[in-house]
Amino acid sequence: MALFLSTVVNKIDRKGRVSVPAPFRNALAGQSFIGIVAVPSFKFPALQCAGMDWMERLTSRIDALDLYSDAHDDFTASLFADAHQLPFDGDGRVVLPEKLMAHAQLTDAAAFVGRGPTFEIWHPAAFERYRDQARRRTAEQGMTLGRAGKPEGG
Repeated sequence: MALFLSTVVNKIDRKGRVSVPAPFRNALAGQSFIGIVAVPSFKFPALQCAGMDWMERLTSRIDALDLYSDAHDDFTASLFADAHQLPFDGDGRVVLPEKLMAHAQLTDAAAFVGRGPTFEIWHPAAFERYRDQARRRTAEQGMTLGRAGKPEGG
């Protein structure tokens, strides 16, 4: 499984091309699709991204739902219909579709934000605000990670 760490800000050119950080590309080596899968975040003005293995894991979880249930229909419409396969070019760049750029309010720069098994693409200033708020909430609630990885505190 890929592991994405750190935050890297890269420029977006006029054609919507942006270089995916080398450590992120390296984490995706050996995937069945040479590129990233990007989905508009349900929660943030950001793009949730990972390799094809992540989409395959999501598929197996969705397959556990009843085929014609509302949950199944909602998840497939929300995830798969809005997902974009973005192949790497020879320079390790991807082209961000206008629809994705609009969702994340991207213009001339993108912050690639490691989130462990996934990463997100944010407008750099929006991510800084979110990160500062997240750190404040974590400190105020006295959150820690218990031994089993379950957050404790507040």
